[in-house]
Amino acid sequence: MAEEKKYRKVRIKKGPKGWGGPLVIEPKPGRDLIYSVTGGGIHPVAQRIADLTGGTPFDGFKSKAAFEEIAVAVIDCGGTARVGVYPMKKVPTVDIYPTSPSGPLFRFITEELFCSGVRVEDIELIE
Repeated sequence: MAEEKKYRKVRIKKGPKGWGGPLVIEPKPGRDLIYSVTGGGIHPVAQRIADLTGGTPFDGFKSKAAFEEIAVAVIDCGGTARVGVYPMKKVPTVDIYPTSPSGPLFRFITEELFCSGVRVEDIELIE
């Protein structure tokens, strides 16, 4: 019998000039993907979240997953597309760029679902 995976919680705060958050992320069985949509494999911010939480790092450019499987999406969007898509689907979203709500999906970008300007040092384990 496989042992159940243990997950931990992290707090992610906005970085310098960032907006939103803080986000508290705790993966759960069936919703444990740390979804990196940054175009260069697993971004260091996504890897740090995965390392601390026990979540599964996932390259969202190489493959796709259902929104329901994503614990948090890590993006690198300074524009309007990905910034709003994940919050619209109720997926907590971390942008490595210091963006704020804008574009056609701005109404979905809330402090409870979105945090920007995030660096590796803006992620901490919660006991």
